[in-house]
Amino acid sequence: MILYHGLLLILGLVIALQFVIIMIQHQRMKQALMDHHSGKQDLVDKVRSLELETMKARLNPHLFKNALNAIQSHAYQTYYALDKLSNVLDFILYESERPFVTLKEEVEFALSLIEINRLKVSPLFDLQVKNRIDTASPLYTREWIAPLISIDLIENAFKHADLQREGAFIAILFELKGDRFTLTVSNKVSAGEPLKKEKSGVGRATLQTRLAALYPGRHHLEQFMQEEVYTAKLDLQL
Repeated sequence: MILYHGLLLILGLVIALQFVIIMIQHQRMKQALMDHHSGKQDLVDKVRSLELETMKARLNPHLFKNALNAIQSHAYQTYYALDKLSNVLDFILYESERPFVTLKEEVEFALSLIEINRLKVSPLFDLQVKNRIDTASPLYTREWIAPLISIDLIENAFKHADLQREGAFIAILFELKGDRFTLTVSNKVSAGEPLKKEKSGVGRATLQTRLAALYPGRHHLEQFMQEEVYTAKLDLQL
């Protein structure tokens, strides 16, 4: 009976995770359209050309598959993982329908996503998550963050990090200083194998298109490699 319920739970997780992927595809296309309707006519052609590309899953389904395997192997973590998955689903289904969300909502979504992906790595893996946001700041609860804006940086870290190599790590830092929000994500990549760009580059193109439309002159996206450590840094100004 316990095994039967366990199998049902795993099946339910598989269905839920597939639903998450589909919803993210839909929401990305919708966000591109919303950015288009914001009055940025010079981006019309670019947004339209990205609409079909955004239908492709940018949140790598392999990340969820590995997380699911970890959940199956460690039953005691199942309900914890389900709680985090529920948070991710709620955000995608309801909160991301809005043009902007609060920093609190976006960060909580990102943290839940990180915790789901934490299950795919060894308990000894160096996954560093730091939150240096002053929750007393009025900007913390003001709606000025585009939903899902943090997803690309976090996804790429888990996708490209060398999880098996000695000294491997992923470091994620959330900061709010004055009127500036910064997300910095770093990870060690395989020696001798430079980080490969996506075939179409659509991930970066979509993110930069959204940033240009929603934060004109108030954003900076920096990506660089130094000593086998890849770093992506997103800075937004209110």
